Amino acid sequence: MTHKNDSTKINTSGINSDSMLNKVVLVTGASSGLGAHFATVLAKSGAKVIVGARRIEKLQNIVDAINNDGGQATAIELDVTQPNSVSHAMTSALRIYGPIDCLINNAGVAESKRFVNLTEDDWQYILNTNLTGAWRVAKAVTSQMLEYNIKGNVVNIASILGLRVGFGDSCYAISKAGVVQMTKAMALEFASKQIRVNALCPGYFKTEMNEDYFKSEKGKSYIEQTPAKRIGQLDELTGPLMLLCSDAGSFINGVALPVDGGHMVSSL
Repeated sequence: MTHKNDSTKINTSGINSDSMLNKVVLVTGASSGLGAHFATVLAKSGAKVIVGARRIEKLQNIVDAINNDGGQATAIELDVTQPNSVSHAMTSALRIYGPIDCLINNAGVAESKRFVNLTEDDWQYILNTNLTGAWRVAKAVTSQMLEYNIKGNVVNIASILGLRVGFGDSCYAISKAGVVQMTKAMALEFASKQIRVNALCPGYFKTEMNEDYFKSEKGKSYIEQTPAKRIGQLDELTGPLMLLCSDAGSFINGVALPVDGGHMVSSL
């Protein structure tokens, strides 16, 4: 990463404002929530952002907002559960911007059910997206990085539920625990190739998937029992994301970083 001088402007996250300048970044699951936020943040940092998701019409709104704000972004239809879709997305990304420097592996789904109530369809739905899909994209991107000798970064979006289970969220927790372990395995294998792999583990942030719950009395009561007594704001993920995917974290590899207001250290 090059800078014109040592007086590079520092933004509020403490990361150099041009720390991702001209880097090609793929953000999966980018049509809403965390993915849309990550894409916007990275574009503002100077990255060329490829947003991928199944809902191409929602992606275009995000791309338009980024480009109208002076950033660079393009949308690619991407279903992480389909090998052909991933292959096509990789080919399209390479043609548009060149090799990918950074992957934000964010696509995911959730289904809150007790273990005994899970059906095989539930299990396959969650694992196919959250774990197999994450593996499929990570494999495709790192293979491209190796082919083009890219000093790259992968940030797998896991969850605090991948580190500590929550009642009634067994399948989701299992899938995210797999993502955490995949992160460590990848980091070990790719460290010598100058490809860093880390996991970002958000606590509870309001997204399209959970906003109804957190508006309910049950959801509000649950959050009141956490150490911070509130859900996180999306901007509170910006600094941790930029640390993991930029040169600011150049010696950070194989970590699973909780961003949860202390939820993980709450008393049992």
